[in-house]
Amino acid sequence: MKNTPETTIATPEQIPADLQKLAVALNSIPPEYSAQLAPLVDAVIESTKRRRRILTLVQDALSQLRLDMKYLMFDLEATRRERDDYRLKLDEPE
Repeated sequence: MKNTPETTIATPEQIPADLQKLAVALNSIPPEYSAQLAPLVDAVIESTKRRRRILTLVQDALSQLRLDMKYLMFDLEATRRERDDYRLKLDEPE
């Protein structure tokens, strides 16, 4: 982790405020402690970003699935209507 808080505050929508505060506080402690804790804080920040990306992907996939289901239901109903119309035409005496 770099010793500037700007690196973690640069993407506030991806990192929770408490992690941003932790990164800023990490810069205020003595360097020997900061050097030990920095990799751990970086790992937590990266896993948080990764989970956020995965959550976004899952939400997008669910939205697409819902849309696809609506299209399939529409197509199914149209197919049923066409089938019923053809059956009526077949059953009509000529």
